[in-house]
Amino acid sequence: MASTADFKNGMCIEYNHGLYFIIDFQHVKPGKGPAFVRTKLKNVKTGKVIDNTFTAGVKVNTARIERRDYQFLYKDELGYNFMDSNTYEQISLQAELIDAPQFLKDGQDVTVVFHAEEELILGCELPNHVILEVTYTEPGLKGDTATNASKPAQLETGAEIQVPLFVNQGDVLKIESQTGAYVERVKK
Repeated sequence: MASTADFKNGMCIEYNHGLYFIIDFQHVKPGKGPAFVRTKLKNVKTGKVIDNTFTAGVKVNTARIERRDYQFLYKDELGYNFMDSNTYEQISLQAELIDAPQFLKDGQDVTVVFHAEEELILGCELPNHVILEVTYTEPGLKGDTATNASKPAQLETGAEIQVPLFVNQGDVLKIESQTGAYVERVKK
């Protein structure tokens, strides 16, 4: 059991007969009336995000979750295959359980989230930033930098993102995995 004062981003709670991750929360103390906590909750199974308001101090059941280190091996017709970095046990996950499957590269380390009591896989989280090489992009024109213009680029995983005009084929980029946004070029 936890109180609304214990809320933090990433916390997993039991709500409406389901498991939800707290994506965002805000304690509100209006001038008139009782305090409350405004939250955004993401359903673990469906991925649907809902808004909910809790009265301040209300108790909620928390779900005990574990985060384990896994390594991405390969993709086949069964799904995405991962290996536990400690026990070398392999599991297969569907794309719906993975945050950003388009940025998965062979040998990449990820975190798999489990419901501790049921040993149920809740999801797979990539690191905040991934390093990927550009396999194809149109060449940028010299002097064409008057605005924040961008162009499409194909990455080694097959994903396509928008990059600045100065990025060339063969460049290695740092990409934000949650949004797919270009961060910077990385030296090889």
